[in-house]
Amino acid sequence: MVWASGWRLASAVSNAGGLGVIGAGSMYPDVLDEHIKKCKAATGKPFGVNLPLLYIDIEKHIEVILKNKIEVVITSAGNPAGYTSIFKKEGIKVIHVVSSGRFAQKAENAGCDAVIAEGFEAGGHNGREETTTLVLVPLVCSAVKIPVIAAGGIATGRQMLACMVLGAEGVQIGSRFVASLEASSHPDFKNAVINSAEGDTVLTLKEITPVRIIKNNFYEKIVQAQQNHASANELENLLGKGRAKRGMFEGDLKEGELEIGQVSAMLKDIKPAAEIINEIWLQFNEALSKPLK
Repeated sequence: MVWASGWRLASAVSNAGGLGVIGAGSMYPDVLDEHIKKCKAATGKPFGVNLPLLYIDIEKHIEVILKNKIEVVITSAGNPAGYTSIFKKEGIKVIHVVSSGRFAQKAENAGCDAVIAEGFEAGGHNGREETTTLVLVPLVCSAVKIPVIAAGGIATGRQMLACMVLGAEGVQIGSRFVASLEASSHPDFKNAVINSAEGDTVLTLKEITPVRIIKNNFYEKIVQAQQNHASANELENLLGKGRAKRGMFEGDLKEGELEIGQVSAMLKDIKPAAEIINEIWLQFNEALSKPLK
């Protein structure tokens, strides 16, 4: 949800009954502080912050989170062992994103309150194992005793119910909310998402950091470089800096990095976050009330 989930989207989701999450992956500490303050002003309900653990100056982000007394922190892209206790001392719930049962056990041992089992259908940065949500969720549920939240390829109430049948106690949804009015992503990117078709996304750049993106000119350059046996350093130079901002926030659909999940092929409209929440909840209850065939 980098460049998509700021205070407007997070507060709208929380106000509608979900747990809104501010995506700190694109924010400097002062920007994160501003978004948290605006989110608190826009909702009186709990919301969380997603904090990638790969920041060089992560301590500054942690200071901002602690100062603002955030209720929930979702950590990702790193080992939570060095940071979980810092948050828990302040009464903050910590959830870590994992792509395998082994990583889920490490998160549990680190003291995390829950894990998010994210299948490789998910958009953005992803696990190398390419384990689908349908397989990953029960594997993680059997590996840990703490609550498991499912993620990756979920956009409807029926999909939410399916994950809970597999043992998850909730779901994390990203791509569906990229196609929301409150998402801070560029309108051209939102339209690219709802106009995408089956097979239009791909998991790539596994040589450096696996990421699921929409196929475009930039992706074709990646393919060409890989066919020419480019090194990891060469791929990093091709990626450069600000590629995701260029695509998702500034709307460069040709040369930008367009991070989105496979479920984008199911998305056909852009609507307010509250309508998305209500729609998912209605679908969930309808599916729950129907007898099995």
